[in-house]
Amino acid sequence: MASVQFRARRAAEPEKPEPEHEKEAEQVEEPAAHVPPTHHPGHHNYDHMKNKFMNEIGHLPLPMWAVGAIVVVVLVLVGCCTFCLFKKCFGKKKKTKKVRERKAGRRRKADNEGGGEGGDKEEGDKKEGEGEEKEQEKLGKLEFSLDYNFTDAQLIVGILQAQDLAAMDMGGTSDPYVKVYLLPDKKKKHETKVQRKNLCPVFNETFIFKIPYTELGGKILVLQVFDFDRFSKHDVIGEIKIPMNSVDLGQPMQCWRDLENSEKEEAEKLGDVCISLRYVPTAGKLTINIMEAKNLKKMDVGGLSDPFVKIVLQHNGKRIKKKKTTVKKNTLNPYFNESFSFEIPFEQIQKVQVVITVYDYDKLGSNDAIGKTFMGYGATGVGLKHWSEMLANPRRPVAQWHVLCPEEEVDAALKVPPR
Repeated sequence: MASVQFRARRAAEPEKPEPEHEKEAEQVEEPAAHVPPTHHPGHHNYDHMKNKFMNEIGHLPLPMWAVGAIVVVVLVLVGCCTFCLFKKCFGKKKKTKKVRERKAGRRRKADNEGGGEGGDKEEGDKKEGEGEEKEQEKLGKLEFSLDYNFTDAQLIVGILQAQDLAAMDMGGTSDPYVKVYLLPDKKKKHETKVQRKNLCPVFNETFIFKIPYTELGGKILVLQVFDFDRFSKHDVIGEIKIPMNSVDLGQPMQCWRDLENSEKEEAEKLGDVCISLRYVPTAGKLTINIMEAKNLKKMDVGGLSDPFVKIVLQHNGKRIKKKKTTVKKNTLNPYFNESFSFEIPFEQIQKVQVVITVYDYDKLGSNDAIGKTFMGYGATGVGLKHWSEMLANPRRPVAQWHVLCPEEEVDAALKVPPR
């Protein structure tokens, strides 16, 4: 009964109006339900890929600055590769053009030598090209003097100075000296002192060749300018060749001449000498044993030589003592096995030089030097190695083969103080 009465009371009550904000919400939401949504597939895919990429980067173990650096490096590498390909493609075309020009020049030269048409014109072009090359390649010039003493049968050669020499060293300079000798014998050679780092050196040195005037006409005087190098072979800057039959020696002459390219000659093999060194520091005793020599240069007319060895001991560039072996007749492979002792205190051994010269004995004239070498202070290569091994092994003999060098080269090395 109670429930029936409650229901009757609810039915009799008037309905409450709904809140206005609920109605407005329904009104706002109803039109949205009827409008169809606009879809942009491209924009959606881009956002999706961007979000995915950023999420992947966020999950990387590297920091953002490292990722940026990697990207920059990759871009730089790609740019370099592109530039190299571009340069190679265009450079190849230029190179091909140059090659064509060279080939065309060679063909013209061949046609000119073969006596083809237009030979006179091509010959003129060739001479102009040679003249340009000579103008470009300037080696410098040398001033010298010549005189002949008829009373004493002496040719007097003066080396005065040089100018504008070619730079042979890395620093744009040279260490020039001049070698003077007569062809074809080359027996006696003179050389000036080395002028350090000077392209316009002044020498003012005089050299004398004792030679009869009747034999002088068949000789050629050679003045060679070298660049001295302590650690390698001396480079030829240029040379002057003077046929003596073209010179009037009735009066002294003095002139300048341009240096010309020197013809490269193979290094003449002079032979080898085997030497044993032994030093006892407590006694201050140096023992030098000249053991043997081999493959010596032929100095006599019969194709042999009469060799002997001269030993010169120097301290601070001054000669202290000199000794020599016996002469071995008619052989190019002499066996000596002769020992010589020198007293040198331990405090002086570091400044000592041992100069070894192999001579060819001559009864009538002066003995001709076959070759030379030296060890000790200022030496390089084998000479320095042999000396160092002797000092490192006191009281023990140390033997070593030495290659003989031209006398003038060794003398030049001895004159220059070590650096």
